[in-house]
Amino acid sequence: MQFDYDDQNIFAKILRGEIPNNTVFESDHALAFRDINPQAPVHVLVIPKGPYMTLDHFARDASADEQVGFMAAVAEVCRLEGVEPGFRAVANAREDGVQDVPHYHLHILAGRNLGPMLAR
Repeated sequence: MQFDYDDQNIFAKILRGEIPNNTVFESDHALAFRDINPQAPVHVLVIPKGPYMTLDHFARDASADEQVGFMAAVAEVCRLEGVEPGFRAVANAREDGVQDVPHYHLHILAGRNLGPMLAR
């Protein structure tokens, strides 16, 4: 699958500092910030700093350092946000996955019972 990254997407602009965000955590490989339209009391987006469009793109093309750094950022966000007694991590991909921004991002949702994952 070919991935043509759009460097004008909102997350690319956030990474370049062109659009402000409410940062929760930042490392060499990831940025985590509060969602502007939260769906739970805790709703943080974790994005890689590299130009990856979807989870499968990131898994295929990101370096081992980028992947480890991203997962370490997810762990740190969970620690900082105190996601006990549980949380949900969601990554939407492409059209049928209803991905709104064409830059890979992981939603960390917590702070209440989130109910079933999908409605029938």
